Amino acid sequence: MRVRQLLRVQRWGRRFRLPSPLAGDLLAALRAARVSKRSLFLALAVAIGATCAAAQTGPPDLTPLPGKGLAQHPFLYCGEWQERGKSEQTMFLIRGGKVVWQYAIPSQEELGDCTRLSNGNLVFSRRLGASEITPDKKIVWNYEAPPKTEIHTTYPIGMDKVLIMQNGNPAKLLVIVKKTGQVEKEMVLQTRVPDGIHGQFRHVRPTKAGTFLVAHMDLGRVVEYDAGGKEIWSVPAPSAWAAVRLKNGNTLISGNQHGYVREVNAKGETVWEIGKDDLPGMPLYTVQEVSRLANGNTLINNWAGSRPLEEWPKVVQLIEVTPDKKVVWALRDWKTLGPATSTQLLDERGVPEKGELQR
Repeated sequence: MRVRQLLRVQRWGRRFRLPSPLAGDLLAALRAARVSKRSLFLALAVAIGATCAAAQTGPPDLTPLPGKGLAQHPFLYCGEWQERGKSEQTMFLIRGGKVVWQYAIPSQEELGDCTRLSNGNLVFSRRLGASEITPDKKIVWNYEAPPKTEIHTTYPIGMDKVLIMQNGNPAKLLVIVKKTGQVEKEMVLQTRVPDGIHGQFRHVRPTKAGTFLVAHMDLGRVVEYDAGGKEIWSVPAPSAWAAVRLKNGNTLISGNQHGYVREVNAKGETVWEIGKDDLPGMPLYTVQEVSRLANGNTLINNWAGSRPLEEWPKVVQLIEVTPDKKVVWALRDWKTLGPATSTQLLDERGVPEKGELQR
């Protein structure tokens, strides 16, 4: 019976074009536990309903967009292709409105978290591991994900250490000394579906206070842990993809397929929010990394992967909005770039490896 159920989920997922993370979560849940026929149909009904609702979002406006396109900022850009349409995945460095540098990895991997260090090197996750490369593309540090694990967060802690979130059973937050490979810290974190590794985590960050801010995507919560792994703060956040501790003490959260960007205070109260359809002509489909800029604006990575491939060219990849929700820059350039997952603006002041950027 379970084999027939799994095949049915796969067949219906293709028929109704369920986003791959959603279909994958359903499959993982079925593999991890005995699921009744009634539960199967309920889960599929919810998933199909969510997909149909997303498909009913009004057609994007293809009129000229605010800002200067690629020339608005210098920036580092990477995104997840998830093996659709490309034989490789590429990160880009943009200056003066042009691509001045690029680096590709095999298509079966995913570029999910990319940071340019103050020395010009780049640290990035690639699903099957994590790496650091020089501007001349020499690999100077590398970590291979163990079997049945995935890595979607890689973030520098100073020049000598790196934070990795290793999805798996169990899921582990790791702080690694790059020179020696020593694991300086290991924290096992709770997950909803231990074997559903792909949907567990995307964005984890250290804070200035020495704590760790974790977006539990599969638990629908953002949790702050102290250095010993004790939970000290949390807030509900459906399908939380990213969580960033801001300089004002609040936390900026992105909502993945729910399409929200939300700022909450220490009490967990929402003090600022943008919803899926709040920006005319620019639907938020899947919100991945979000950043707060020094001028108070917010940068949104609007991932296109929840849409059919033929609709991707209509999706606005990057959106910069003011505190009063005015769009001052919107980028849609599929001839040059791919899907938007992680973007670092290079005209923001601050040292990335010291945690001085709000991303």
